[in-house]
Amino acid sequence: MPNILPVPHVAVVGAGLGGLAAAGVLLRAGATVDVYEQAPVLGEAGVGMHLGSNGSRLLFRWGLEEALRAVAVRPEALEVRAPDGRLLVRRPMGDTWEKEYGAPHLTVLRSDLHALLADRVPSGRIHLGARLKSVAEDGDGVRLRFADGRQTSADLVVGADGVHSVVRRAVAGEERPVFSGSSALRGVVPAADVPGLAPDTMYMWVGPEARLLVAPVDAGRRLTYVAVLPETGPVEESWSATGEAAALAAAFDGWHDDVSSLVRAAGTPGRWALYDREPLPYWGRGRTTLLGDAAHPMLPHHGQGAGQALEDAVALAHFVDGTPDGLRRYEEFRRPHTTRVQLGSRGGGARKARPAGDAPAGGAGGGLQQVVDDLSWVHHYDVEAALVESAAGAQRGRPARTSEAADV
Repeated sequence: MPNILPVPHVAVVGAGLGGLAAAGVLLRAGATVDVYEQAPVLGEAGVGMHLGSNGSRLLFRWGLEEALRAVAVRPEALEVRAPDGRLLVRRPMGDTWEKEYGAPHLTVLRSDLHALLADRVPSGRIHLGARLKSVAEDGDGVRLRFADGRQTSADLVVGADGVHSVVRRAVAGEERPVFSGSSALRGVVPAADVPGLAPDTMYMWVGPEARLLVAPVDAGRRLTYVAVLPETGPVEESWSATGEAAALAAAFDGWHDDVSSLVRAAGTPGRWALYDREPLPYWGRGRTTLLGDAAHPMLPHHGQGAGQALEDAVALAHFVDGTPDGLRRYEEFRRPHTTRVQLGSRGGGARKARPAGDAPAGGAGGGLQQVVDDLSWVHHYDVEAALVESAAGAQRGRPARTSEAADV
């Protein structure tokens, strides 16, 4: 059970998926919450995303199963193919996956999930156009100052303001971004424009340098794609930069007809230079902490950015009690697990997915099989069960187990 006593006032900086999830869970745990978002309107990029079982089970427990299933897709299989279309690996998903992990793997538009999470937070608690300039301890609370001159204070501050987090910078100082050597071109196309692809299947085409992942979203009406390509030099770190259609076409020139159809339908893609940060030894000081990408920005290869933020939100609500000690217990519980996921995602890039030799249909080189199989521990992980186990261990007089200890 959450430990909120007395009721704290929590300021959440950032109204993305993690910030809204945290606000919703904290409100239901009894906290007073205000969310501060720098954008002038509430919304999220309309590209697609993956939601592993560890994330979908939490959303279902929050009462969002029916609404989520109405807009998402539960893929029936993942097919890994060579550039010429040959099948290298086919992994059943659907019922098989849901029975194995207790919840489905879903593919969904970020904007659809964002809208569901926003509905859990009263609009009067979300303050737009609030670009944070500084955050500092002030007596028994924290004072926040915004670019438009507004000021406010709270008992606790949660930085959920993404990879360029102002709150993280206040906690950890300036950091050097870690470039992966790759960029992603991404977007969404109508499923009808690529009729050769089944609307209930995820696809991954892997070549010597590039790979292309395609998944159905929007109840199967659209396909989201991410093309991971090598970069010869550093590029701008941006979530919203524009790519070039010519670059996408050149990267997949001569590939299978289904890939060519998708490239023709893609138009101008978005471009996402793939950077992350080194894991922090701590997430906060005093009455301030971090959550989601602000705490553990990770490469997208494991599809766990949203899932880890949802888990963070649950753990935060469990430990928060209006004091700095509660925030430190939250961080101690979460950091080992998120660090393992974060560092593991660095090994999931295009080179890892390269076929080893001339793998026959239905078989796989070792790299491909690892891409398909090595995340079972992430999907099995249940943050709420780990919290219960941790609390039980503490009551028995033993040191509380961290989330990492609970999943190995």
